[in-house]
Order: sequence, then structure tokens, then C-alpha cells
Amino acid sequence: MNRFFNLPLQKKIVSIYMAANLIIFIVNVFLVLGINNMARDMELVYQDNRQLNKFSESLTDVQDNMTDYLSSKTTDSLENYYRSAQNLQMLADELGDKVTDLAFSRMKRNIKYMTLNYLEGVSQTVEAKRGRNVEKYRTHYEEATELYEYIMDYIRGLNNEQFVSNSQRYAELSGAFRAFESLSIMVLTLVMAGNIISIIIIVGMMISPLKRLASSANEVAAGNFDTTLPGTPYHDEIGIVIGAFNKMVISIKEYIIRQRESMEKERLMQEKELTMEAHLKDAQLKYLQAQINPHFLFNTLNAGAQLAMMEGADRTYEYVQTVADFFRYNVKNHETEVTIGEEVTLVDNYIRILNVRFSGDIQYHKQVDERLLSISMPTMVLQPVVENAVNHGIREMGDKGVITLRVYREDNDVCISVSDNGKGISIVDIDRILDGSWIKDEKQPDTNGIGMVNVISRLRLFTGNDNAVAIRSGGLGKGCEVLIRLPLA
Repeated sequence: MNRFFNLPLQKKIVSIYMAANLIIFIVNVFLVLGINNMARDMELVYQDNRQLNKFSESLTDVQDNMTDYLSSKTTDSLENYYRSAQNLQMLADELGDKVTDLAFSRMKRNIKYMTLNYLEGVSQTVEAKRGRNVEKYRTHYEEATELYEYIMDYIRGLNNEQFVSNSQRYAELSGAFRAFESLSIMVLTLVMAGNIISIIIIVGMMISPLKRLASSANEVAAGNFDTTLPGTPYHDEIGIVIGAFNKMVISIKEYIIRQRESMEKERLMQEKELTMEAHLKDAQLKYLQAQINPHFLFNTLNAGAQLAMMEGADRTYEYVQTVADFFRYNVKNHETEVTIGEEVTLVDNYIRILNVRFSGDIQYHKQVDERLLSISMPTMVLQPVVENAVNHGIREMGDKGVITLRVYREDNDVCISVSDNGKGISIVDIDRILDGSWIKDEKQPDTNGIGMVNVISRLRLFTGNDNAVAIRSGGLGKGCEVLIRLPLA
């Protein structure tokens, strides 16, 4: 069955049409053969009567030709006699001489032998006439005529009996013929109904996938790409169309998903940029709010540095110049991204300024991979982290406080580590800082206005990684490390 449904549509339709017509043709052939057989039987019903009538006519011809010859004695009459006698002989031989239990067969057998005796008597009559033996031919003539009349009476009796019997047989055949006609009509009706039902079922099975395809197509046209896709049980033209439709729907669905993902990524990136800009502007605003006219202060510091240089105060010149560079970075770098090298230079300047303020109490160590200094990172990140380490880690340690800055590569990340050997931090406070719930203690020294929460938030947005910042501490009194991970590429 599957082999049939896998055929092309044209072959399937032609096959159904040919099968239906072949069944009707075969049924019609059998019905016609049955009708012909019954008609042949009906024709044979009166064949015996016709045979007897023909036999009686031939018998009468022999009798008439014999009489005509006896009266005229011409050559034509003699030839007519011989011809009719020969014909009667042939008809008599057709009657057969088998001994049976059937009455009609026995009567035909009697007719045959009586006819043979009659032909013998007629032949003797004609020979006697030709030999001019008047007495002899009269005797044979009378005997032949008497036998002729007897045979005719016998034939009429047999003919009547056969007619009655054949009429009954004919009535039976007529009834059977009418029944066969009714049966034929019923059989044809059943065959046609069966063909119609079979065609409806088979065609329904053929177009069922097409109906499911139409339903799914309507769903897809309405925008429902999650509709159940029709199956492809067969490999005909409809199956090929369904397979192509399913692939098309899946491709469109995947394309829409990709577009949504792309739009979502674009939206997230826009939000990220907007958030970073907001954080940066907030940091810049806080920083600028902590200044009193930084441009004026920067220009003033430059003037002081020039004055110190003119007076020969080299240490004062270096200090003022460092402070000026520090403020220059904050004034100029309003972009969202800078290089690691620029951030490291800012930390260097910041440490120099602090060491002047605290008489060189802060020890500062660097381990920097120069190859990584051109990598981009958010601005104003390292200086707030170092400031936080100074204020909350080593501020009260005097000259024993150590700040270590390391820049190195680990796998596909650039790692920036800012560590101190200060008083450390508890795990609870680390969690509060990382989840953004940290509230700065008002009693603790103030920073430049850019807190750790702001730094962590901007780094997460910049890298797209929630683990961009890690804070490690061995506990209170065991120092603290802030580890920043930036993507290498």
C-alpha cells in the first residue's frame, strides 16, 4: 500500500481510474457471458421441435416426389426423389440410435428406424415402377404411404409432448433470465458503489496530507510559527511540497529567533553603553563636584611648578608637577575607555602624591607586563581601587603599608591585581560590595567620589561578565586583593 502511495500523483490517479474501469469491465464480461449462455439455452429449448418439423417436411418431400415420379415418370421427378431421400436419410442419421431411459430419446430412435423402413419401401416402389411391375409397385406404394402416415402421426405426437415439456423449460429459463437480470443490476450497482467508496477513501488518503498542509499554512500565514507541522508519510509530489514547506517554516522560525536575539543583543549593548555613560557621567560629576574649578586649579598648579623650578626647589617642582598631571588626566579623560597604561600612570602619580602627603610611608610595588598596556579598559578604575586600599587598608600602618599592582595574562584574560597588606575585610563585607548593597561609613575617610560599587558595575558592563571583579581577603588583619579580569581580545 505504501508503495502505491509513494507513486507520483499522475500514476496514482491513472491507476485508480484503470482499476475501477477494469473491475467494471470484468464484471460486465461475466454478466454478458451469463446472459449469452442463458439466451443460448433458451434458443435450444425448441430445437427438438424445430428438428422434428424439419424432419417431417423432409419426409413429406420424399412422399410427394415419389408420388410425382409414379404419376409422371420423368427424369426431373426422379432426381427430386433421390435428392429428398438422401436429405431424409441424413436427418434420420442425426436422430441417433443410443438406447437410453429418456422417453423422448426412445421415440426419436423409433422414428429413425421407421424412417429407414419407409425409405426402403419407397425405394422398392420406385424400382418396381421403373421395372414396370405394376402389381409390385402398388403394393410397396401402399405400404410406404401407410408407414408415412404413421410416422407423421408419431412425429406430431412426439412434437406435441416435447412442445409441452419445452414450454415448461422455457418458462423456467425465462424466470431465471429475469432473476439474472435483477442480479446483474444489483451486482453492477454494488460494484459501482464499491468503486466510488474505494475511490473516495483512496483519494481522501491521498489529499489528507494536503489538507493538513493547508491548515498549517493558514496558521503560519496568521503568524503562528509554533503550529504543528504536517507529516510527510509518502514521497509523492504532495510529500515533497510538505517537506519543502516544513523546511521553509523552520528556516523562517530560526531566522526570526536569530533576529530577535540580534535585536536583544543590540538592545543590551545599547543599554550597556547608556549605563556606562551614566556611570561615567556620575563619576565625573561626583569628581568635578569634589573640585573647585579644576581647570583653574590645574593652571594654578602649573604656575606653582614653574615657580618652584625657577627657585630651584626640585622636590617641590616634582610634587606640584605630579599633582598637575593627576588633575590633567581627570580633566581630559572624559571618554569611556582608556588604555591600561594610562590607568597605571595615573596610579603612579597618585602614589607619588600620597607619599608626599604622608612622608613616603606607602610602599608601592609594580609587576607589569608591558605587552598588555595597550589593552582598553574603562576610565577611572584603578585609582579608586588604590585609593580604597589606602583609606581602608593601610592608612593606619605607617611605613609598613604596601600596595602592589600587577598586570599579567592568564589564559585569554588580562588580569589586573591591586593588593595590600592591610587590615583586610570580612566575607560579609566582600559580598555586600560585590552585590552593590555596600553603604559607605560616614566616619571613614572620603574618596574622590568614585566608589567601588560604581567601579565594579562599570567593569561588569564593559566586559559583559559578572565575574569581572573578584575581592579576596584572608580575613581581618591579612590584607586584601582586588582582581580585575579584562578580555584579551
